[in-house]
Amino acid sequence: MSSYQPGSVQTRPYVDPTPLPDDIPKVQELGATSGPLKSAAFFIGAYCKEYNEDFMLCKAENRDPGHCLKEGRRVTRCATNLINKMRENCLSQFQEHWSCLERNNQEYYLCRKPERSLNTCMFEKLVCILFCLYVYLPILFFLLSIPAPLTDWFDLL
Repeated sequence: MSSYQPGSVQTRPYVDPTPLPDDIPKVQELGATSGPLKSAAFFIGAYCKEYNEDFMLCKAENRDPGHCLKEGRRVTRCATNLINKMRENCLSQFQEHWSCLERNNQEYYLCRKPERSLNTCMFEKLVCILFCLYVYLPILFFLLSIPAPLTDWFDLL
């Protein structure tokens, strides 16, 4: 006699053996662990911003996992492209940063020194500042448009 187990408990993850349709482009998986992904997260967010937004809009539109496969593949392709560029141009800094993250329980605050060298390399070699400004410039303009606080109560009169 067997004991009761709820359906949510599985011994191994479910993998659908059905191949994807031909109209969905084939993309290799990223193949990176959490350390490199977390190390590159801010750059992926800036570099793949439009693809990520399309994917999130698609997911909000329809909760069916098959509905957004094309958008998900575009995000994966973009992230793969960026990580390959990071490996080509800033390999030692990238490895140093993600290794630090893996040694320190994925905590950013313990890896600021390697993060600084990675950021410097990315800004110098990949001109990531353009992508980062594209993401953060609207926030900067908003913050600059806020009026300065009053310095004296006399200004109220």
